[in-house]
Parts: sequence; structure tokens; C-alpha cells
Amino acid sequence: MSTLKINSLKAYRKAYQESIKDPEAFWSRQAETFVWKKKWKKTLDWDFQKPDVKWFIGGKLNITENCLDRHLAERGGETALIWEPNDPSQKFKTYTYQALYEAVCQCANALKANGVKKGDRICFYMPMVPELTIGILACARIGAIHSVVFAGFSATALADRIKDASCSMVICSDYNARGAKNIPVKAVVDEALKMGCKSVKTVLVHQNTGEKVRWKKSRDKWWHEELSRRRKTCKATAMDAEDVLFILYTSGSTGKPKGVVHTCGGYMVYTCFSFQNVFQYEQGDVYWCTADIGWITGHSYIVYGPLLAGATTIMSEGVPTYPDAGRFWHICEKHKVNQFYTAPTAIRALMAQGDHWPTHYDLSELKVLGTVGEPINEEAWHWYNEKIGKGKCPIVDTWWQTETGGIMIAGLGDISPIKPTYAGLPLPGIQACLVDAEGNEITGNDQEGLLCIKFPWPSMIRTTYGDHERCRNVYFSAFEDKYFTGDGARRDKDGLYRIIGRVDDVINVSGHRMGTAEVENAINEHPEVIESAVVGYPHEIKGQGIYAYVIVNAAVKDEDRFRKEVLKVVTREIGPIAKPDRIQLVSGLPKTRSGKIMRRILRKIASGDTKNLGDISTLLNPEVVEAVKKGALA
Repeated sequence: MSTLKINSLKAYRKAYQESIKDPEAFWSRQAETFVWKKKWKKTLDWDFQKPDVKWFIGGKLNITENCLDRHLAERGGETALIWEPNDPSQKFKTYTYQALYEAVCQCANALKANGVKKGDRICFYMPMVPELTIGILACARIGAIHSVVFAGFSATALADRIKDASCSMVICSDYNARGAKNIPVKAVVDEALKMGCKSVKTVLVHQNTGEKVRWKKSRDKWWHEELSRRRKTCKATAMDAEDVLFILYTSGSTGKPKGVVHTCGGYMVYTCFSFQNVFQYEQGDVYWCTADIGWITGHSYIVYGPLLAGATTIMSEGVPTYPDAGRFWHICEKHKVNQFYTAPTAIRALMAQGDHWPTHYDLSELKVLGTVGEPINEEAWHWYNEKIGKGKCPIVDTWWQTETGGIMIAGLGDISPIKPTYAGLPLPGIQACLVDAEGNEITGNDQEGLLCIKFPWPSMIRTTYGDHERCRNVYFSAFEDKYFTGDGARRDKDGLYRIIGRVDDVINVSGHRMGTAEVENAINEHPEVIESAVVGYPHEIKGQGIYAYVIVNAAVKDEDRFRKEVLKVVTREIGPIAKPDRIQLVSGLPKTRSGKIMRRILRKIASGDTKNLGDISTLLNPEVVEAVKKGALA
């Protein structure tokens, strides 16, 4: 059985109305298509004030039985997972559903043999290798909670996440093969574990490149040795629908990353439903999402969504320009990819390499193109449409967040109206609305406001790990009985939504959210920094770049040296993804009389708009603005 597959605009409108009129009946019908160990007693209980949201109350299931076991009878011999290595001269790997099931069971048994129990938190710090997919599914199999940390984060950032979740095990690789480099991964884990990660008892190491690593006999174990002697069957642990499936950390407007918590039942139902409908997946199609599993896109639309739907999903190691700018299109041709899902940042980077690269490859099997992570600009949209889709493939520009668990606003393949730079219509069950600054709902079309959701959906955030009050404050306190997304949006005359961008202190860098406070805290670690302020500015490849205004003490004589040192500090504290693109040394920062930095002004200056700064007379130090303007970096 499969969740509802919408096949026309008329069917979408009917499903949407049903989902709004009686959400519980609508989502019950979708949930009934899965294998449950025990059916739920009540579909939904919710209160956005607390917040407290529960779906499929009393239901028991295991998500891996729905990803794997239920497919074995009909398609055990069909391809579940294709892995493309970093080096195209190496052979790709394929896993049938049967083979993936056996590998997951072996890993689950290995975890149990190492003392992992239901509810334990397991941290993954791995490159894009099949073992990462196998490992997180093995956790879900036995009821352990996986917490994947993107393998580009620094040891400090990794340690923070391990400590916040009190992880008992870290699973990593020896090295990460990325482009022409092999990046040490185990060494970063070793460094992180020296930073007070007392909860970690075991480090399981996958031999990816085979290069030498340091070894602590009492703690470190090889993945291949631990798995080789385990049975290929493992009974799936019964999980309550509201038991935690995973924690995934995302940057916030304060310095401390938030551990977003997703639970088993609702996440399962919604990711499968959204995957099938947004990508209009049909059995036999080959689907490829280029994201990293270290982000929510990889969780929902490389692993869980596709496998729940019985799809063939590709995961790829490496970067889009290695060994050349034809890498993506070569993989699309080789595997006859039907649905392709990537980030606007990647599209813009490949555009910059020239129009000739896609012409070398047969892209005729493509049926749907997707974008994720940030709104796509019009120039990139048209290039993607013409050079990759040949004008024949719908582009689904998907809006969603780590906290939403699944795609919220998007086209559904070729059956929805499509407009460049617009995400489109809300999916069934998603009651999107616009509000003004006071929280009054803005009705009618051709309007602009703050994007909120006024009714729960199955895959929504349940809490921030270990700090429920923070969850309430960040998402539910701004507007009564609404989830506030933190984004501004426009709704056109036809009801299509366009996401304008963040309205809080969060920058979207290459589709990855980066809290300004987190970057500022890292910059301020440099001994010669007195204070810093970070804002986003338009970047032709990344969408948004990071612009840092820094006040330094008198000791700084060599500005180039200082800037290099700041980049090193940020890389050490967070990772290279957070390095500022521009660092401007300033004598002061514009502040209100209460001491708050006026980032609105700094954003304008960073973007080159120095003539429309608004009223600055009420600032504590208006004279600073002129000095900042004069020193602005183009």
C-alpha cells in the first residue's frame, strides 16, 4: 500500500480541502498504509501554547520495518540504494532492498553487542558513504536515537553537539574523500572527545580510505570487524509513535545550536507522503538528492522518504565540480536519473563553469527537477530549466526547514502551477498563513507578511532536546496559536508563496542556516577582537555570504594577517562553512540607546545600499555609520 498519490491539480485541491476540513481523518488514511505493530487510539492532540503536539497516540511501529521489511516480498531484489564514490574511476555500489535489510540488521546487532539500548543517543560524524545510511537505520531498528553531525564541522562544534545530547557512541570514518583531498575525520573526533565528552564509551570507525589513524584500544573499534560476525536478521524494536527518532542540530539566532527533535510516527507518514507527491515518484524511477545526510534534506529525502516509498535512491560522495563540472550530469546519464534534487548554490556554481558542460551528457530521462535550501533566483531558475530540463521538466522549488521535517510549500511535479522564484502552493495538511508584526492574519492574495503555520502537521518539531522552553520561545511565542517560521513571504494573486528570507538573525549560506551569534562568538575568541557583528549580504554563488564587522584593539598592525587568523579561529570553532567572506575592521558599531546592535543598517551597508539607511538620529552613536560606510568592502 502507498500513501495518497495526487495526480492532477483538481485532485490536489480536493485533497487540500479534505486535509483542512478534517485533518485527523486525512492523516489517519495516510497512516493506515503503513505497517503498525499496534494501531493508534487517537490521531492528534495539540496545544501550541505549551507547545505539546502528539500524532497517532498509542500507536506502535518501527520505521525501518516500513523502510525495508515490508518491501522484501515484492521488491527484495530491486535496487534500494546506489552509492556514487568521490572518485568516478572507482566502481559505484548498489544495495538491493534485501541486501540493505541484511546490512542494517548486522549493524543493529553490532550496536546491541556494544551495549547500545533503546533511547541511547548515537552521534554520526561521517562522509557520504553507504555505512552512514546503514548506521542511522540500524539505530532506528533498535530504538537508539541518531544525531548526525555534518562532517565539515569543527571538533569544537562536534563536541558541543555530543555533550548536549550525552551521546554514548560516536560512529565516524577514518578519512573523508572530498574532491582531490582526503580530510581527516577520526582525528577531529579524537580532538572533540578531549573536550569533556565523558558520555562517549565507544568510537566505531569505518575504514573509508584506509589511511593511518590514531587508536585508543579501550574505546576505538573497526566497523568492519564489529559487523562481520553479526547475524543478518534483527527483530525491530517496537517504538511508540511519539518516541524520539532523531536529533538534528541547527543554528539559531543565539550562539548555542538547537537540537531539533523528530519522532517516529508522524515523521514517517509525512516524509513518505511529501516525497511521493512533490517528486511524483513512480515505481521503477531513479531518484537522486545531492544533499548531505548531515542536514535534514539528507535525512528526509535521501534516506527515509525514498525508502518508505520503496524507491531507488542515490547518495553521492564528493563535490559537483570534481573531477570536472560535468560530474552531476555524468551521474544523471549513467544511472538514468528521473528526479534530481539539488541546491541553488550548486546550480549557480555550475552555471559559472559554462553552458557547455551539460551538453556532453544525455539528460533525457529527467522528469522532475527540484531545488532546496534557499529560494532560487530567476537567472539560475531559467538556466536550470533550459540547460538541464530542456524546458520539459517541472522545477519544484521546495520550502521547508529542519524543524518542519518535510517539504511544506512546493509544486507537485508537473501538476501544480509553476512560477520562477515562487515555491508554490502549500502541501495538503499545511495551513500556511501570513501575519503582520502584531500577529494579525493577512487575508487575501497579492500580500506580503510573516510566514506562519496555524495547524500542526505530522512531521513537525516536538521539542529542542533538553530545553523545551527554548522550543516554545523560538517557534511558538511570537504569535498566539501559530508556528512562526522566521521567514518573510509574499503570496501572489493565485495564492502561490514566494519566500523572501529570514527576518531573524540567521543567515542562509549555501542553503545552510548559520546563526549570526554563533559566528560572532567564534570571531570574538580571537584575542585582539573587542566586539563583532555579523550579517548576511547577497552572494552570487552562495545566495548569502557572511559579512563581519570587527572592532579590534590597537595591537593589530597587519590587517591581512589578522583576517587570516580570524578565519582560522572560525574554522576551529565551527567549521569552514562559517568562514566570513568579508571582514571589515571598524572603530565602532551602530547601536540603539539600549545597546542593541542595529544589524538592519549593517545589512544595508554590506549589500551596497548606503543611501537608504532610514532614520539614524535615534542611535546612541550615529557618527559611526558614516565611518562604517566609508570602509565598506565591495
